[in-house]
Amino acid sequence: MSKKKRKLRGTVEKVIQRSFPKETEKVQIGVHEADELYREIRVDNTLTDDEGEAVQLKPGAGVDVILEADSTAIVDKDEIRQDSPPPAKTKNEKK
Repeated sequence: MSKKKRKLRGTVEKVIQRSFPKETEKVQIGVHEADELYREIRVDNTLTDDEGEAVQLKPGAGVDVILEADSTAIVDKDEIRQDSPPPAKTKNEKK
């Protein structure tokens, strides 16, 4: 089954220290191409390098955020437009 991918650029904005000993350290990543309200994501600051060693990201690091889905989980753009409801009217629009 083929996968469809999209790569987005991001930057590590900050490292969030754990509050409790059992928690893992997190990083906040700003995704450049995301909408303003949804730009930041937080994930565990746990990665592995090519040798399998544990590594962590540091503030300011450039990262790639990769979205990946099976071809069975996607629809054609034209299909989305046909099924979408009309946009909601705003307060300023006349009825």
